[in-house]
Amino acid sequence: MISLPTQFTQTIMGIHKEAGRLWLDSFHELIDDCEARWSLKVLDPFPLSYNFVAPVVLQDGRNAVLKLGVPGLDWQRELTAIRAFAGRGMVQLLDADEEKGIMLLERIMPGETLDKLSSEEERIQCLADVIKRMHTPVSNAGKLASTFPTIADWAVGLEKIRPHFQEGIGPIPEQMVERAMQWYKKLLSTQKEQCLLHGDLHHENILRAEREPWLAIDPKGLIGETEYEVIPFLLNHLPEDGVEEVMKQRVDGLTKALSLQKERVLTWAYCHSVLSAWWFIEDFGVDGGRLVMLGVFERLINE
Repeated sequence: MISLPTQFTQTIMGIHKEAGRLWLDSFHELIDDCEARWSLKVLDPFPLSYNFVAPVVLQDGRNAVLKLGVPGLDWQRELTAIRAFAGRGMVQLLDADEEKGIMLLERIMPGETLDKLSSEEERIQCLADVIKRMHTPVSNAGKLASTFPTIADWAVGLEKIRPHFQEGIGPIPEQMVERAMQWYKKLLSTQKEQCLLHGDLHHENILRAEREPWLAIDPKGLIGETEYEVIPFLLNHLPEDGVEEVMKQRVDGLTKALSLQKERVLTWAYCHSVLSAWWFIEDFGVDGGRLVMLGVFERLINE
């Protein structure tokens, strides 16, 4: 019988409340159902965070991955996004039960994450290649596009700051909030091609593969221009020293490889950093540390 880590069960209960408790109570029945339905054997899970994810072996000896989560809007969006990308730069869906929160996915091998590459230049190129493969204009996504939030929907989150702090702005400096809101407004009104974006394309969500050199996993699903897609990569796995030089290398490399507008990338990144700090405060009550990057983005914008 699979034993779930205490931290994982606490996370599920904390996020999903009563629905999470019911899901945990029925977890082993769910595993039994999956093993019977697809004639598979569930192995020890990968490190768990917000969903149960484990390698499995099918009856014919093929490897796959079983992903189980509490059914809900986020789960539905991830499943819909995986289907919409249809394996282009993205993990392939083998089967699913949306009502029960089950995905059976291809096993990406060897599966090492993008951060394991030693060369920053190589990481930049690999990310760019994945984004090119994933390119899905909204016009090609059809009715699926209405399933996902837009960048504008995310940006509305900044309007919650003042009510949350009784008309103050808490630990986020007021000028940063105002600047982010104004820049979001300007950028949103001048977006170019709208695409289905991954929405959380950081280093750990890009795995070395065989079917394609690298494949993405765990999409959130977001509608917006490609300049917004690179932000999670920009903000993650930064060195303790020389941050500004690495950021400049990343921005220059990605804008060149993907034919993006540098100023828009930097301005979106500034706005998203303020939004990300607010999300962290909203969830945990403290500053998530994103604000330290704002000075870097400001200097690069003004170059």
